[in-house]
Amino acid sequence: MSLRVLLIDDHTLFRVGLEGLLSSRGIEVVASVNSGQECLPIIDQHKPDVILLDMRMPGMNGLGVLGMLREQGLEMPIAMLTTSSEESDLVESLRAGAQGYLLKDMEPDDLVLALRDIVAGKTVVAPDLAPILAKAVSGKSDAVDDKKVTPFSHLTPRETEILGLLAEGQSNKAIARNLGISDGTVKLHVKAILRKLEVHSRVEAAVMAVEKGLSRSTA
Repeated sequence: MSLRVLLIDDHTLFRVGLEGLLSSRGIEVVASVNSGQECLPIIDQHKPDVILLDMRMPGMNGLGVLGMLREQGLEMPIAMLTTSSEESDLVESLRAGAQGYLLKDMEPDDLVLALRDIVAGKTVVAPDLAPILAKAVSGKSDAVDDKKVTPFSHLTPRETEILGLLAEGQSNKAIARNLGISDGTVKLHVKAILRKLEVHSRVEAAVMAVEKGLSRSTA
């Protein structure tokens, strides 16, 4: 049975190349988009078996998109497909609900096998990252050291940046203008920030940020 894949990656040439590569191996790319912000209607329309999601994207990065999709109740498998071998990216992706963490330099046939395993219900991590995952699971990693984990540990760099601007009293529109992203993207980030900090309002989040020293105006 042919697998149906949705590809989210901001590099057009990579998307086109990967689509051809997967198609030649019996995998159908039902849609290919350059950002996660507008993917929900496409997911509803095409109902892919698995989503392949880039980590490094402008605006909302892969972790942000992953969090947004899980927050919307989407349960289908999502696999990160990235160049990042950073331990923190790997750990945070798995924590946020990714069923796979795959590298863009994997052999094509290995990628296909990984996709089939992920759709079958397995969690798959690129073989090259196995030592990093083992270190993280063993508890010897700063990325999963519970003694150092705070509510702020779960924020992505972009969310931390936006929280700092919230602490300065900036509106969504001002934040969007400063960061060169859309109002809608800021709203999604703020929603994720409130959820991760377990607060119900921007004011509460801003107070926590000021106490943490994230606001430039407190310097």
